[in-house]
Amino acid sequence: MPPDDNALSILGDLIATAKKAGADAADAVLVEGASVSHAQRLGKIEKLERAEGYDLGLRVLIGKRQAIVSSNDKSKDALAELVTRAIAMAKTVPEDPYCGIADPSEIARDFPTLDLADPTEPSAETLIERARAAEDAARAVPGVTNSEGAEASWGRSSVALVASNGFAGTYGGTNSSVSASVLAGTGTGMERDYDYTSAVWAEDLLDPAAIGKSAGERAVKRLNARKVPTQQVPVIFDPRISGGMIRHLVGSITGPAIARGTSFLKDKLGKTIFPTNISIIDDPHRQRGLRSKPFDGEGVRNQRRALIDKGVLTTWLLDLRSARQLGLKTTGHASRGTSGPPSPGATNLYLEAGSVTPQEMISDINTGFLVTELMGSGVNGVTGDYSRGAAGFWIENGEIAFPVSELTIAGNLNDMFLHLTAANDLIFKTGCDAPTLRIDGMTVAGA
Repeated sequence: MPPDDNALSILGDLIATAKKAGADAADAVLVEGASVSHAQRLGKIEKLERAEGYDLGLRVLIGKRQAIVSSNDKSKDALAELVTRAIAMAKTVPEDPYCGIADPSEIARDFPTLDLADPTEPSAETLIERARAAEDAARAVPGVTNSEGAEASWGRSSVALVASNGFAGTYGGTNSSVSASVLAGTGTGMERDYDYTSAVWAEDLLDPAAIGKSAGERAVKRLNARKVPTQQVPVIFDPRISGGMIRHLVGSITGPAIARGTSFLKDKLGKTIFPTNISIIDDPHRQRGLRSKPFDGEGVRNQRRALIDKGVLTTWLLDLRSARQLGLKTTGHASRGTSGPPSPGATNLYLEAGSVTPQEMISDINTGFLVTELMGSGVNGVTGDYSRGAAGFWIENGEIAFPVSELTIAGNLNDMFLHLTAANDLIFKTGCDAPTLRIDGMTVAGA
């Protein structure tokens, strides 16, 4: 829920004090939060915890020098010391020609209502019941032999940001989640899997029992996994991991990577890098979105953008600093913590759904690989080379045939993006979502 006026007052006074102490410009952010989490295993409570906290960060600028300090003490003496330390640091650090807060013409002044705060804090009993329902349903699946447990949690967070350019804004939100993880089989043939649900409002959570049942069925389906020989085949990415394709894209179009020339997409702005029926959206104003916010981390206006529009790369992700490096305008993508400077980051990302069903996507594959789990981080952002450990199911004659494991899938993101097909099963679940995806011609390295 949004911070009260006291948070804005604290930050406003802090900015005024910094200006009087010699800062040319300053901004400050206050983050407050509370959370409750419950975990159980084999029907017995393992954890029931509540935590509350807040953190405050101050950035001061003197000329082209900036310093950032943070504290979790809001007392008058502590805040005075915070200003003193920040000013002293800013006088000694090297100059940064690109640092600075937003021009008043760039700041957000009207904030959209995004429905981010569920007013009801669940009781401990409610969380316990959610976790119990998930684990009981998972353990009831035939073939499930053990449990790693189930968890249910709730959290509330709020952000207040004030700057010497006249910006003052607040927002806050809630999050609820339920998860279950179980094992199937025995001995060296055991397999593990999981499922989860997460939402801003508890009423939007999936049924905990359905989550548990899904986790159990996933684990059982993985039993008796085989290996296959190395070959080139179509690869299908399950929605649980398909959002990774978007993350690889975003990591390669952030302003700092472009400014350093360390991205394989550095020369691709305005060019077609996906099929023409693919669009990828970043929407900070999505109602009840897991990553929604009414303004960015520098108080700048943000908006829905098609990062990929009908296959074409339309924009970099920029904060003020990286925009100045590139001689461009910020795109309102600044993210902000309390102990470091702003940096570009996405909000609610999703790849728009296609027109075919997942089964139709698989039906013409004679031999292929449905990936449900990825391991490792073998992606080179400079070259686009991609290589990751994978497990899932082998496809034969248009049908899922048997589970497979200990495989590696490899390719290059340039080619993978251009040969990508999207199914129609997009579900908003993580804040970075994609439907089932198919990429033809990848190398699957096996036995």
